[in-house]
Amino acid sequence: MDWVAIGLSLRLSFWTTLILLLLGLPIAHWLTFSGWRWKVLIEAIVALPIVLPPTVLGFYVLIAIGPRSPIGRFYQLLTGELLPFSFRGLLVASVLYSLPFAVQPFASAFKTVDRRFIEASWCLGVSQFTTFRRVVIPLSIPGIIAGTVLSFAHTLGEFGVVLMVGGNLPGITRTVSISIYDEVQSLNYDLAGQTSLLLLGFSFLVLVVTYALQRRVSAVWPMN
Repeated sequence: MDWVAIGLSLRLSFWTTLILLLLGLPIAHWLTFSGWRWKVLIEAIVALPIVLPPTVLGFYVLIAIGPRSPIGRFYQLLTGELLPFSFRGLLVASVLYSLPFAVQPFASAFKTVDRRFIEASWCLGVSQFTTFRRVVIPLSIPGIIAGTVLSFAHTLGEFGVVLMVGGNLPGITRTVSISIYDEVQSLNYDLAGQTSLLLLGFSFLVLVVTYALQRRVSAVWPMN
């Protein structure tokens, strides 16, 4: 197996998941508790990567971070390097692509928190941020874990987006999914099968953990 590609995918998944944890929690909190009338537009934007073809998303990300874009020019001026076809470029694309897989489980968990606990905290003079940290998050741990695991697994199996933004540079942007594709193109089915089996087992484990956590949330905080 291509352990270099596997290691790169694990590193990409780790950093993507960490960033999504930091970004996804406040976004999910706002989507859950905000009373803004048009927040459905933000919900649609967050969920867009689920229905958008990965190559389309990858194309737009490639244009957005390319050397002709303001973001790409600023990054190149700051670091002397290009974002496309680099690990950091892959990281940007992965965060955008896996965003709904973190935000939606977070938001679902927040919705199960009894509103009376939140209002009681407010009545005691506790700020919204402290209430979120001390009340909402502890009561949403299973959903937060589920979103974290899902975003990690989703990033690990990315293909279209990472290929469009990062290409196929060994040790730099060649992820495990691209490695499997290369082995199939080379008619090396045995090696492709071994790596695919590894990802299959990991994906199955992720689903078992996710469904178990969802059932735990339903048991503790039934909707009816």
